[in-house]
Amino acid sequence: MNLLRHVAARELKIGFRNPWAYSFMALFTLFTFSLLLINLQGYVSGYSGMSGTMLNLAIYLLPLMALMLGSFSLTGDKEEGNWELLSTYALGTGAYLLGKYIGLATVLLTIVAAGFGLSGLAGYMFGRGFDLATYGRLLIFAALLSLFFLAIALLIGTLSKNRWQALTAAVGVWFFAIIAWPSLLIAVLGMLPYLWIKPAVTALVFLNPAELTRLFTVVKLGGGSTLGPEYYEWVKWILQPWGTPAFAGIALLWIMIIFTVSYVLWERRRGRG
Repeated sequence: MNLLRHVAARELKIGFRNPWAYSFMALFTLFTFSLLLINLQGYVSGYSGMSGTMLNLAIYLLPLMALMLGSFSLTGDKEEGNWELLSTYALGTGAYLLGKYIGLATVLLTIVAAGFGLSGLAGYMFGRGFDLATYGRLLIFAALLSLFFLAIALLIGTLSKNRWQALTAAVGVWFFAIIAWPSLLIAVLGMLPYLWIKPAVTALVFLNPAELTRLFTVVKLGGGSTLGPEYYEWVKWILQPWGTPAFAGIALLWIMIIFTVSYVLWERRRGRG
């Protein structure tokens, strides 16, 4: 437990000294505030063009930030020899990876909270922003998105030997999950018989944490009617009283699966070394 805290504290110290982290925070805050200034109708409530644009902004920026910061952290330890030094203290793989995740998650969530907080405060002063409930849901969406892709970043960092490999893999995952996903989804569904479309949509959505989180947030914001008939069952169960706990369980399970894969692969490489 002491070693886990040491890894997490070390990651916090490095993360808050990383200029990339502040660059992402400044960029996110700037774009968020710009969207609030564009809104000339006062405060926004529920799902609207403004909240939808905010969702898209977070989807484009936050996964890339999490993927790069997380994967670079692990590959940086490999390149600089920090992992070999830490392993001399009988540091277990699980404690190492979990400490990394906790430290990086704290850094990412601080960046997200600061970005939302600064832009929200500025929007409130100008009288243009989101109502508190909508803003809270958008903040939770951004936090979940960061935690999902941070888990993927650990897997990328485990598989990559250096920062260049991590950068290539991170950009590839980001492009596939964010940019290319709508086109790929339409192409795959277009080749399936009609009766297979709804089950295929469900299975494919679970494979993409960005889409999974987006659907949940859109429904919670009251925009379920915009998703189309293929997502009727999604809207139905998300709006149930047990919908939020069920989604939290799915998110936790998703992250644990990715973390377990990273752990197994790291242990295999450690054993060979």
